[in-house]
Amino acid sequence: MLATKTFGKALQQSGRAALQTSARSAGSIRGKHTVPDLDYDYDALEPVISAKIMQLHHSKHHATYVANLNVAEEKLQEALAKNDVAAQVAVQPAINFNGGGHVNHTIFWKNLIGEKQGGGQLHEGVLKNAIEDKFGSLEQLSQVVNGKTAGIFGSGWGWLTVNQKGQLDVITTANQDTPAIVGHVPLLGIDAWEHAYYLDYKNVKADYFKNIWRVINWKDVAKRYDDAMAKIKN
Repeated sequence: MLATKTFGKALQQSGRAALQTSARSAGSIRGKHTVPDLDYDYDALEPVISAKIMQLHHSKHHATYVANLNVAEEKLQEALAKNDVAAQVAVQPAINFNGGGHVNHTIFWKNLIGEKQGGGQLHEGVLKNAIEDKFGSLEQLSQVVNGKTAGIFGSGWGWLTVNQKGQLDVITTANQDTPAIVGHVPLLGIDAWEHAYYLDYKNVKADYFKNIWRVINWKDVAKRYDDAMAKIKN
């Protein structure tokens, strides 16, 4: 019990700084954040996600978060240099929103891979065992994630995470909030913003939630799980 509380407290403390730290490490050059290159072509996820959506989502939407994050961080540095506390506080929402958008999308791109490259295939291993122990099967996990994600009011994300107790969990976050805000380690993120699916699925987002499991990169998710559990043990 003490170990669980200690781990949870550590995650909460690290969560306060995790957004800024993660954003800076996710594709930054000389202090300027950049949109990370994809590991695949824009058409690699078809027919689940079209090349058109991928191009717009990656090169336009993600790029906007990055550009706005860079501007917000410049304003923060100016406010810090002037010891202007009011300005420091005023710029935090922009850093949280755009930094979250950058961090979340950086995870999202890595979470995806084409079906021909192994998308949707969860192989035997520690993560598969943990999913079956907690949810019964991958199919049941997808139903839980899809159900919660479909219930998001407005825009947000559905997540498979490791929670403060070191257990698999399913949560949602609003807008561009990250799981780190509540002390969770993100493993798999499902983007529920309209720009992620509307050109392909229109208002039938349930089909998007159903089909995206065909292009999940479970090798990436499994590595994130292994890394999270290793930190708990240490």
